[in-house]
Amino acid sequence: MKKLPVILSILAIIISGFSLYTSQKASELVYVDVNKLLEGYKRTKIVRAEFQAKAKTMNANVDSLVVNWQKELKAYEKERAKMTKKELELKQQLLSNKQQQVNNYQQAIQKKIQEEDKKVTQTVINDINDYVTEYGKKHHYKIIFGASGGGNIMYADKTTDLTETILEGLNAEFSGK
Repeated sequence: MKKLPVILSILAIIISGFSLYTSQKASELVYVDVNKLLEGYKRTKIVRAEFQAKAKTMNANVDSLVVNWQKELKAYEKERAKMTKKELELKQQLLSNKQQQVNNYQQAIQKKIQEEDKKVTQTVINDINDYVTEYGKKHHYKIIFGASGGGNIMYADKTTDLTETILEGLNAEFSGK
């Protein structure tokens, strides 16, 4: 009879230990390398190629305006000796205004390019975040950290790295769309 409480106590300890072990396994902390996801995601490559083509066209427009302004400046320098003082002042003012307009347009295009880059990058990041959220819910992870090489995760065992698994699923989902 005195052995029964001892046996029950040992059994309770074993069950508690097993429960603690399985609950720790189920709530294992994992991470993904955000930079690898961005680089390896097929949509990123497509979006970047489209963006680069658009930016190239915008920059080509700016370049042609700059070339036109430079041609006008060279023509002015050649004809300057034949001009009156009033014509010189007028032409200089015209060239100065045109240069200012080209500079303003160039700045506006650069700002537009930066905004467009930020917008398309955010779209890709949103796709990745949505997929990781669904993956985490489906596989019952409590936390999936995002490592970006900036020091937010200094060390993690390779077995906790879900990057390749997430990347494969993300690309499969994108290819299926």
